Amino acid sequence: MGPLAALVECADLHDAVALHARLTTAGLPGLVDCVAGAQTVVVRASTPAALRRTVTAALAAPRGAAGTGGGRVVPIDVVYDGEDLAAVGELTGLGADGVVRAHAGQEWTAAFAGFAPGFFYCVGGSGALDVPRRETPRTAVPPGSVALAGPFSAVYPRRSPGGWQLIGRTAEVMFDIDRAEPALLRSGDRVRYRPVRELVELPPRPAAPAPAAAGPHLVVAAPGLQTLVQDRGRPGSAALGVAPSGALDDVAAAAANRLVGNGPDAAVLENLLGRLTLTAAGDQVLAVTGARASLDVPGVPGWRPAHGVPFALRDGEQLVVGAVETGARVYVGVRGGLAVPPVLGSRSADTLAGLGPAPLAAGDVLPVGADPGTAVQAPAPEPRLPAVPSVRVVPGPRDDWFPPSSLEAFLAQEWELSPDSDRVGARLAGAPLERTRTGELPSEGTVPGSVQVPPSGLPVVFLRDAPTTGGYPVLGVVHPEDLTVLAQLRPGQRLRFTRCPAPELGTELDDIEPDTDVPDTSQEP
Repeated sequence: MGPLAALVECADLHDAVALHARLTTAGLPGLVDCVAGAQTVVVRASTPAALRRTVTAALAAPRGAAGTGGGRVVPIDVVYDGEDLAAVGELTGLGADGVVRAHAGQEWTAAFAGFAPGFFYCVGGSGALDVPRRETPRTAVPPGSVALAGPFSAVYPRRSPGGWQLIGRTAEVMFDIDRAEPALLRSGDRVRYRPVRELVELPPRPAAPAPAAAGPHLVVAAPGLQTLVQDRGRPGSAALGVAPSGALDDVAAAAANRLVGNGPDAAVLENLLGRLTLTAAGDQVLAVTGARASLDVPGVPGWRPAHGVPFALRDGEQLVVGAVETGARVYVGVRGGLAVPPVLGSRSADTLAGLGPAPLAAGDVLPVGADPGTAVQAPAPEPRLPAVPSVRVVPGPRDDWFPPSSLEAFLAQEWELSPDSDRVGARLAGAPLERTRTGELPSEGTVPGSVQVPPSGLPVVFLRDAPTTGGYPVLGVVHPEDLTVLAQLRPGQRLRFTRCPAPELGTELDDIEPDTDVPDTSQEP
């Protein structure tokens, strides 16, 4: 899956859960994320060498489902009054009461997370409740909805679209960033649904008022189309269903921080298509990178800041970023970084999961951190995209679901960025791709850059806010360094893909002996 990730095939779901447990507790250096799927485990590493070590450990680990029932027992109280309960009773032939008995009468295993933070796919032992998704998904499923789809049961952690069959509801909070362990479940837990007549529901905690900014800060006078706080993201939480997020154009964001003297982890602003106005409270040092747009400080006649150069913004002055002229996303760095509260170790906004700061609105106050005590940096040339840029892609892991002609067609044609693209995915318009396999792919882990091909045949390139698992075959994975190209394309612009060779992992299953250094943790609680 590109140069920094790999997909490991497993015998079945329980084997995948067991292998995931072994890898995540093995202390493997450079392992960034490890995600179990229905029949696979996806590992993502920090370097190609770390990926080779991780794959070697995965292939050498003891395999099999033995002992995967050793996790915690987590009870979930359910009122069985879902809108689809009667329909599920008809589909299974059990009737509504029989569905309740079957659902509550068996133990479920929390297999893997995906779709949303805290959304765990739980598999039962009987198979009596294997039902299809609804033909027409709902546009909004209430939080706490208990649902079925295929062999899985799950609880929707937040209000979101969904096509699963709703059979009940619970008051359990499946994901809470204020808990020591935000997700109620973790892979390998045993879930027991308990029928109850009513639920004890706690009122939601009122949102804490934003503290008044006592020190230097920026005030948003006009936010433009979409302005978000971003840093390098929150990798390492994919197993909880949490996307890495972070700046889409990480090169431009890093340049903004470097110019003002910040470290690489400082938070910046990511603005879509310009038209952003900021007011300084206290003297500030700023730099603007990424997409090109006119810059102006109206209170200083006869002078305009330059793109890619650090400049001072005095107390009370405004920076006006005009409409972008080339590119799509503008990055604004401020000396000291934006000191908004971190969520799960990052200040990044996740637009799909709703984690981190909300998109900025007029009047929002952004505190600025302490001066880093380092010098501002000299400007450096920024890359400019050609009219039709090329993006490197490594074929696989599911290119065998397509005829060779589809991969060639994917690489031969120019694709157009669709207007409904966002931070979740870059949707492409062009000649649809054919598949040789029409069955449903069991859900498995994804990584940023995954090129999923749904039944329409039109690819979607997953970006930094994408779900951590998906159910469509991945034809290829965009090289991580080229995601910046997709970040700077506007709807209607065209691009091409070029083949990039897969990394040499240097491992073959037949050549590897079981490694006693990889612990078998399947029996541990």
